[in-house]
Amino acid sequence: MIKIRNLSKIYKTKKGLVKGVDDVSLTIQKGEIYGIVGYSGAGKSSLLRCINLLERPTSGQIKVDGTDLTSLKGEDLRLARLKIGMIFQHFYLISQKTVFDNIAFSLKAANVPANRIKGRVEELLEMVGLADKKDVYPSQLSGGQKQRVGIARALANNPKVLLCDEATSALDPTTTKSILSLLKKINKELHITIVLITHEMNVVKEICNRMAIMQSGKVIEEGAVYDIFANPQTELTNEFIESVVSFEIPEVILNGCTGPIVKVIFKGKIASEGIISDMLQQFNVSGNFLHGSIEYIQEIPLGIFIMELKGEKEEIEGSLQFIEGRAAQVEVIRGGL
Repeated sequence: MIKIRNLSKIYKTKKGLVKGVDDVSLTIQKGEIYGIVGYSGAGKSSLLRCINLLERPTSGQIKVDGTDLTSLKGEDLRLARLKIGMIFQHFYLISQKTVFDNIAFSLKAANVPANRIKGRVEELLEMVGLADKKDVYPSQLSGGQKQRVGIARALANNPKVLLCDEATSALDPTTTKSILSLLKKINKELHITIVLITHEMNVVKEICNRMAIMQSGKVIEEGAVYDIFANPQTELTNEFIESVVSFEIPEVILNGCTGPIVKVIFKGKIASEGIISDMLQQFNVSGNFLHGSIEYIQEIPLGIFIMELKGEKEEIEGSLQFIEGRAAQVEVIRGGL
């Protein structure tokens, strides 16, 4: 659905030229929810705004549903943008207009016939759960309700792609969860491709199929969300994951351990199997659990456990080989064998 090739965006500043996006290439499949993660200044917002040419790239190519947007100008570009909806962190609703009129504004701007606007707006309000709010003004709405209006407005012209610019970062956790559920519903029912940028790894874990990590304008890691959580390749990715799944163990506890400390990762259905208990029964070792949890990513379990093993070297080595033989990933993180 979206093909980005060798995309760069360079800004002129008082201090000289700055690369906001640096030679990025990505392919986003039709119907998926794709997350772009990075800290402030990583280039994720610049990349998002280049996708619909709110900012024209300095170089590179962007194709959306087969159309090369970077080759379009004027009316052709305006028409192509109608198929790309966008929702923002700060909503950008027109305070003097009612909820109904805020949504209708998008339809009028797209020259939709007047006799079709009322029915379409009511349909959208029903979809986002605000059918009873059509005559109220933005100042009378909560943050979550304002974002629902923003989503309805972005969907007004039946886009094929929905871009989300930090759509939940101004919301509390409970409201964030409800907005993410709404986005998942929209993706499933309307088959809209969703691209969202965020610095919150919980958001990606909750709804995304695939993701990219950005740093200094570059994509430093990219792939399925589950695979990245299970096997991060960069220090920055590890840092983001630890904000969601923390396995920090107090140094005083580690100093009290006499045996090797291992991290065991179980992927998929084996996360719910009793592999460690089987190992402890088969080998003459004892296990001291220091930390552990099972996370669910795209409804697939990912088990991560940290434990101290005590016993003879041969028994410990055999126990680790047993675990690895059951398709688990084992790493000795402290104390060699």
